Amino acid sequence: MLMPMDLERALRWADECHRGQTRKGGETAYFTHPAGVALILQRLGFDDEVVVAGLLHDVVEDSAATLDDVRARFGPKVAELVAWCSEIKRDDQGRKRPWIDRKRDHLTALADAPRLVLAVILADKLHNLVSMACDLSDGRPVWSLFNADRAQVLWYYRAVLDCAGPDDPLLRPLADECRLVLARIEAPDKAITDADA
Repeated sequence: MLMPMDLERALRWADECHRGQTRKGGETAYFTHPAGVALILQRLGFDDEVVVAGLLHDVVEDSAATLDDVRARFGPKVAELVAWCSEIKRDDQGRKRPWIDRKRDHLTALADAPRLVLAVILADKLHNLVSMACDLSDGRPVWSLFNADRAQVLWYYRAVLDCAGPDDPLLRPLADECRLVLARIEAPDKAITDADA
């Protein structure tokens, strides 16, 4: 089926969950990010549940949706994939956790992640990297928008790629594409620049 109902439902619900949210430093609707992640996964031939997880990978982390909501709407496999993708952003007192702590915890979790989780994570990172490269190429600020400096952000992306199973043929196209875009962003002699760097 070219457009299963679960995929349409996931599109609608992701849009609803992220409504009013925008991408860092811009006016672009946040929904473009999970849609981009899902498109990457679909283009690589992943099954519908993985594509749905790509659409929903940030709903628990960045909206009022819960894993129970995801499970009730889309089943246990999608909920499990989304759970692996979700950082714990707040501590027990509801305070936002430091960026570096969240990223280190997420990297630790990824060391044991199933390969389909890593596929969603890599598609997420690829879309983020392409978005950064596009913004840098267009002269938009990037690094000042993070809760970390440029070196920390680039370290995090490299660390995720190190977790991604470079010898796994399922993940290699995603990891290779991420490395290619990351290299363009890191290269000081390329046309990609950032006025805030």
